[in-house]
Amino acid sequence: METNNSNKIAIVTGGGSGIGLAIAEKFIQNNISTIIIGRDQKKLDSAKQNLGDLCEAVQYDLNQLAGIPKLVTDLNQRFGHIDVLINNAGINLKKEFTEVTDEEFQNIILTNVTSVFVLSREVVKCMLDKKNGGVIINISSMAAQYGLPKVIGYSAAKNAIDGMTRAMAVELSPRGIRVNAIAPGFIRTAMTEKAFTDDAERMNKALARTPMGKFGIPADIGDAALFLASDAAKYITGVILPVDGGNSVGF
Repeated sequence: METNNSNKIAIVTGGGSGIGLAIAEKFIQNNISTIIIGRDQKKLDSAKQNLGDLCEAVQYDLNQLAGIPKLVTDLNQRFGHIDVLINNAGINLKKEFTEVTDEEFQNIILTNVTSVFVLSREVVKCMLDKKNGGVIINISSMAAQYGLPKVIGYSAAKNAIDGMTRAMAVELSPRGIRVNAIAPGFIRTAMTEKAFTDDAERMNKALARTPMGKFGIPADIGDAALFLASDAAKYITGVILPVDGGNSVGF
């Protein structure tokens, strides 16, 4: 990986737990100063305590779109530059298609798509100002690779993320900003544990079609993010990288 990360600044949304925390952990182990943004102050404090001095925790609800430009401007001024943005924050809702309300659907789109767009737009302005290039990594999902039942809002959102990733890559790569996405397979986190505990059939189905025969761990996504953020991936842009033990090609 990179040899000189000591001057790099990364932002990881939803960085207080699960996949976001694992990405922040990998970055910090590799000397990248990392700002974790989340809603839950308790989770952020605990993460900051574990991650140490290279971690900065910022409590902010990214659904508050109007405040995002100021948030980014403040962080950019405080740290001097932003080199990497990981759009990881997201919510899910498991519910029968016909029972999902307008509000529930809109809320998932707001959190998983609109806030990603607004935050990315503001960070890109800073990156273009500094003329140092940059890297954006969006977190997609298996829900964008194929149809999954009972997650209509999440599926719509993650397909939108894939489309945005490609569009951003084409527009921003000529200006030195690489944009990619990671599509995690079935990764053991608190969120997925709960989903699988309540639904053994779904868990067995997921395992059966994963050629590696096991679920991933958050650190697997952390490793992929570290690679895509590094100079080892300097000619890679516009890809959606499945990190899924072969699930998306399994049968």
